[in-house]
Amino acid sequence: MINYDGRQFVSIENTVNGEVSTKTIFEYKQEDNILSATYRGGEIIKGILIGIVKEDGCLHFKYNHVNTKGLIRGGECYSTPEILTDGRIRLHESWKWSDESEGKSIVVEME
Repeated sequence: MINYDGRQFVSIENTVNGEVSTKTIFEYKQEDNILSATYRGGEIIKGILIGIVKEDGCLHFKYNHVNTKGLIRGGECYSTPEILTDGRIRLHESWKWSDESEGKSIVVEME
């Protein structure tokens, strides 16, 4: 199982209806198979997520944040890890806002 504890990620790709950008930094924590993170930057003032790390390293989590417009946004995400040649992790994400609109993004572990 991949351990995400203490790893930082940044978005490198997102669909148009997403709010995460290359200015958004995620700080992951993991206890057993429970994942949590805080994130901020770009359009995100403050965000949190909580979820599960599956045995294959895939993630399933729910997220909520406050954006720069003062709105509370949230949804659900499934992420599939890819281990890069330098050992960092790239996550391929499929997510859905609570209003049911969907998107895809890619985040990569920071060096």
